[in-house]
Amino acid sequence: MLLDIQEIKEYLPQRYPFLLVDRVVEMEMGKSILAYKNVTGNEPFFEGHFPHQPIMPGVLIIEALAQTAGVLGFKSQEKKPKDGYLYYFVGADNLRLRRPVVPGDKLMLYAEIITNRRGIFRFAAKASVGDETVGTMTILCAERKVDVD
Repeated sequence: MLLDIQEIKEYLPQRYPFLLVDRVVEMEMGKSILAYKNVTGNEPFFEGHFPHQPIMPGVLIIEALAQTAGVLGFKSQEKKPKDGYLYYFVGADNLRLRRPVVPGDKLMLYAEIITNRRGIFRFAAKASVGDETVGTMTILCAERKVDVD
């Protein structure tokens, strides 16, 4: 299954400059997802992190993986933010960042559902560039019903 940026925006409440998933290239509903973020020199965070040696902040790599996991959770249950559902990032375990992400990298984002119990999702997640692992972690997200105007 392939989702472009317009379809991704149906399943994530984040918008520029905080939407960190550009395209979904594979998805097995209820199981796993593979997406990517094209990292460009125009990203607003590079202006201050670090101007002469720009690297993507690790917390944004974590956020990109959490957003990827959120798309999988939403899409697997056919729930959307416009219907009053949100996934909150509530934690990361076994977090390891192994290599910097720099302008020009294509950051591949993979998440697999480990468990879903009473709206608490646990995902195995991995970020990579080419054949190199950027980071691995277990992500926890909580599904919540919210009021929509």
